[in-house]
Amino acid sequence: MKKLSLLFIVAMLVMVMSACTSKSNTPGAGQTEPGTAQSDGTGDPVTLKIVYKDEGTANPVSVKFFETLEKSLAEDEGLNVKFELVDLAQGSYAENLNLLLLGGTIPDIIYFQGGDQQIADQGLLEDLTPYIENSTYIKNIMEPHNKTRMASYPYLLWIKPLAPKTPVIRADWFNAMESSKALMENPSVDNYYAFFKELVEKKPGEGKPSYALTAAGDIAEINFIFNTAFGLDTTWLKKEDGTYEYSKVSQKEKEKLTFYNKLYKEGLLDPQFITKQWDTKEDAFYKGEAAVITGTAGKIIDLYDGRMQELGGDDANLIVLPPAKGEAQGFGATDVTKESRGLAISSQSPHKDVAFKVFDYLASPKGQMLDRLGFEDEHYKVVDGEIELNEKYYSEWYARFWEPTEIKSETPLKTPLLGEPGTESLKMATEFYTEDNNFIIPEQFIANWDAMNNLYKEYSTDFITGKKDLSQFDQFVEAWNAAGGAEITKYANENIK
Repeated sequence: MKKLSLLFIVAMLVMVMSACTSKSNTPGAGQTEPGTAQSDGTGDPVTLKIVYKDEGTANPVSVKFFETLEKSLAEDEGLNVKFELVDLAQGSYAENLNLLLLGGTIPDIIYFQGGDQQIADQGLLEDLTPYIENSTYIKNIMEPHNKTRMASYPYLLWIKPLAPKTPVIRADWFNAMESSKALMENPSVDNYYAFFKELVEKKPGEGKPSYALTAAGDIAEINFIFNTAFGLDTTWLKKEDGTYEYSKVSQKEKEKLTFYNKLYKEGLLDPQFITKQWDTKEDAFYKGEAAVITGTAGKIIDLYDGRMQELGGDDANLIVLPPAKGEAQGFGATDVTKESRGLAISSQSPHKDVAFKVFDYLASPKGQMLDRLGFEDEHYKVVDGEIELNEKYYSEWYARFWEPTEIKSETPLKTPLLGEPGTESLKMATEFYTEDNNFIIPEQFIANWDAMNNLYKEYSTDFITGKKDLSQFDQFVEAWNAAGGAEITKYANENIK
């Protein structure tokens, strides 16, 4: 009898162990409601693979950040996590990331900087809506534009201030120009042109700059300065008859490209802007080859400021220039259809809940201390019960995850989170904020939409560089309509409210 009982117990244990093994191999094992699970309960760390631009194993700060995060999660949340940074080859991050994902390697946490929609359309990204609803901290730090974007596209999360690209120039060069005062008092397109021309003619940097303005790869960054002044204040422009036309095939676009062609012909626009990447653009700025570049408002502008002063001295601190003023003034309408960049969780991950738990922890007061402020005694010190940020914080540190407008720190801050140019750039971004009237391109139009955008990029580059005469603009519009523009314009007119 005892032998039979023992056999029965052993059989039951085998069945239980088999069931547990089966569950552990199933995505989402142990999940009840998204965002509520802790760890897998085995005692072993949950390995989360993460791919993130500039955050690789060759970056010692990244390695230290994620090692510190592992310890903080264990101490504060009892979450046993091991991060595995996935390295990508140098070059275009978006292209290399898509090659990785389409090749079948899909990390648990993925940072996108474009190219996410085709991945989401294949069902490879997790809908974060229920996780956010069940979160402890994330739902409380989201900005209104984050909520609007997540409502229409729930796959990318990016809690940051509204941050258009804003133009900057070093102060000693700005102050040496006679046209500076007129530019700041009335930043018209003509005054911008006069300012650029004086910079290149006077060369305040002992033979530099070589040109006034550069950008990374195309004219998108330059458009933040000039689009609104030329009346290109939304993606779809309302005509006098009440119908909408795509802004890039409008006569206003032709007028803007004519202005860019003038800058190019006169050597005010970098002749190599089309081949520049973000890093070579910044390098041209720091070396004085270009006087003006645009950078993301807020912390990025502060990082530019710190680097420029490190190379050029205190007088090389940065000044934020206003958007050009014409038909209207602004840095362009803000897209609220979806985040243009952000963090996603793979729908194929067996650890989706744990991945979101990491997101939620980084939104907590303790998580924000690490993500926003850096490492104690390296980026800040606690003095008399208050946090004092140092120069290394202002010139080097940036939040890898979330930057809500307000930080709820357990220890009060004595010094502000942003420096003077970073604060000024965000102030301007808020002052000139408007919403765009664009929409997420429906799946049936995506292939044609990509082709149409490539067609625009090809023609606009040729118009600017003079390879094509702007008298051929109507030829471009016809080609754009034939490539699918007519259909999507019809769709826009039926759906824009």
